[in-house]
Amino acid sequence: MKTLGLIGGMSWESSAVYYQLLNLGVRERLGGLHSSKLLLWSFDFHEIEAYQAAGDWRGAGALLADAATRLAAAGADAIVIATNTMHCVYAEVAAAVAVPVLHIADPTGDAIRAAGVSRPLLLGTRFTMEQDFYTGRLKDKYGIDVLVPGEQDRTRVHGVIYDELVQGVIEPTSKADYLKVVASAILKGADSVIFGCTEIGLLIEQADLSVPAFDTAQLHVEAALALQLAAPPPAETV
Repeated sequence: MKTLGLIGGMSWESSAVYYQLLNLGVRERLGGLHSSKLLLWSFDFHEIEAYQAAGDWRGAGALLADAATRLAAAGADAIVIATNTMHCVYAEVAAAVAVPVLHIADPTGDAIRAAGVSRPLLLGTRFTMEQDFYTGRLKDKYGIDVLVPGEQDRTRVHGVIYDELVQGVIEPTSKADYLKVVASAILKGADSVIFGCTEIGLLIEQADLSVPAFDTAQLHVEAALALQLAAPPPAETV
């Protein structure tokens, strides 16, 4: 079993989901008393959010790159950034280490193509919905044209994440508002939904929706498990 380096704390609410799903996944696959070999770097999200609010992505990238370097030095065989938004500094993190860094958009793109849908609605932080690092990767690498909510709905979706979900608050009214955003997008042609923030699965789930949902946290974990438990290549014979 390989060792995963998990960069979390952004927020710890979803990092706890990653930790649980990774351990459950290993136990389901290997049985017995097996659990996931993990190294965890958990940020104080207050510090990261300050960089986000200031638009200082270079500074934030340096922090995450340093965390990845420390995890790799401690023995991590691969790095998992347990957040969608901070994949805006994926290139800086990947350049800082010699081990793989699993991009959260890649298993999402694979799942969308496998499901045969093509016009997903992206729900996430304002940064993820409005910047190109996420939608651009899905477009360029997977040919997926992502839809985003209108300005007013983006503000509401973003606010629920920062004011409620990352603080462990789950409000029925916020769930209803999210479902209204999805319903409006379906009327405009959306055929699926990306939970493009790792906390969104705490609020809504597939059972709430009439179209396929892609929970990025769960998909990211599945990709991490596949790498962690991959059999080594056979030894060459002389």
